[in-house]
Amino acid sequence: MSGEQLKQKTARGLLWGGIGQGGMQLLNLVFGIFLSRLLSPSDYGTVGALTVFSAVAQIFTESGFTLAIVNRREVTDRDYSSVFWFNIVVGAVLYAALFFLAVPIADFYRDPSMVPLARFLFLSFFIGATATAPSAYMFRNLMVKERSRILLAAIVISGIAGVVCAMHGMGYWGIAVQTVLFSTTTTVLYWTAVSWRPSRSFSMASIRSMLPFSSRQMAVSLFTHFNNNFFAMLLARFYTLQQTGYYTQGNKWTTMGFSTISGMINSVGQPVMRQVRDEAAGRGHDGHERLRRVFRKMLRFAAFTSFPAMLGLGLIAREVIVLSVTAKWLPAVEVMQILCIGGAFLPLATLYGNLFNSLGRPSVYMWNTIALGLTQIALAVITYPYGLRVMLWAYTGANVAWLAVWQFFARRSIGLRARSVLLDVLPYLAAAALAIAAGRCAAMASTGIVTSLIFKVAGAAAAYCLIMWLSGSVVFRETIQYFTKR
Repeated sequence: MSGEQLKQKTARGLLWGGIGQGGMQLLNLVFGIFLSRLLSPSDYGTVGALTVFSAVAQIFTESGFTLAIVNRREVTDRDYSSVFWFNIVVGAVLYAALFFLAVPIADFYRDPSMVPLARFLFLSFFIGATATAPSAYMFRNLMVKERSRILLAAIVISGIAGVVCAMHGMGYWGIAVQTVLFSTTTTVLYWTAVSWRPSRSFSMASIRSMLPFSSRQMAVSLFTHFNNNFFAMLLARFYTLQQTGYYTQGNKWTTMGFSTISGMINSVGQPVMRQVRDEAAGRGHDGHERLRRVFRKMLRFAAFTSFPAMLGLGLIAREVIVLSVTAKWLPAVEVMQILCIGGAFLPLATLYGNLFNSLGRPSVYMWNTIALGLTQIALAVITYPYGLRVMLWAYTGANVAWLAVWQFFARRSIGLRARSVLLDVLPYLAAAALAIAAGRCAAMASTGIVTSLIFKVAGAAAAYCLIMWLSGSVVFRETIQYFTKR
């Protein structure tokens, strides 16, 4: 594939990945606003305390096979079928185990009402286990457009159901219904979208051949999800469910922001870089020079979008919280602002992970993620007596500082220099910081919370675009050209 064809393929994938992720987060935002107005912080805290268990079970059920299939040069029907049957068995065993563990989990949180809630909520990962194979099929074949449509439809259906349940006074059951129905709808639509169907054949040899890669991906996902939910579990145990709810609310908004960008990058990052690697191998050379160019191009795009988006979200945190979910959630503002700083750097770390996976070096990705996770857990345990603010700053600092570790291994793997990365990233960070300052200055003329929101967004967006134009940013120019030509 020529450089121009790869560029167009990547651009289309990023476009549909952005549309899908952006649409998903917008719909999550709309339904989240309704639920947050109808439910209490304690309701969110109750579900948030159980999320860590369902997330871990989902990781074990999927077992990293999606990315393992994507990274293989050739995939057979037997490979897909083996993954399908393997995941169903693992999902059933894990659900049975967690069904009986619901009682000790509720005892841990000192809340007996969690038992039926947990047993219902945990159905989501078992249902999702049946969708791993078709999801991997769509991901490998870059069916980004189809996946985006399915996820958007699932959010609409499950979101409406969750809001209806909350309106009828069902409390945290509304969130649980939304979660389980999203998994169910996604699964059904995945099977509708793909022509592949599982056969009765099962090959343990096929599973074993993918385990070296998939097990590392599973370890990565395990630590990532555990870290994302560790705060909720720790707060629910040593603080109040109300404080847990404030954290869950602030984290939810931040996650919607950076996951939009990370999801957009993930939709094409590993498949495209794997293609570059495979084409280079076919020509008998390592292809590091071209891979560095592709990686740096995507890194600049990630910085171009992530820094203004996430720092801008932190800028308007108070306005967003008050206008959307009312002032009762004001304590979540500071949580959101701190997490937005760390969230601005997470898409860059995501891209580094895609690089190592595409190189067939998942162990680097795995051990880096595990080491980061253990560091963050240790920092949370050490700092929790000093309050949530200190915990969050420690967590954010670790996320940002760990980029140096990712870069160290990138230098060893493909010869990527730190100086090149800094030249790619820092201009966009500086531009975003100046734009945020301009937004703050513009808001000084506001007289209310609505005008404050408008002035901040308009001021920051105008300043960022002006800086990009005056500096002659190639990414900015190519983005404008891509959309104006369509």
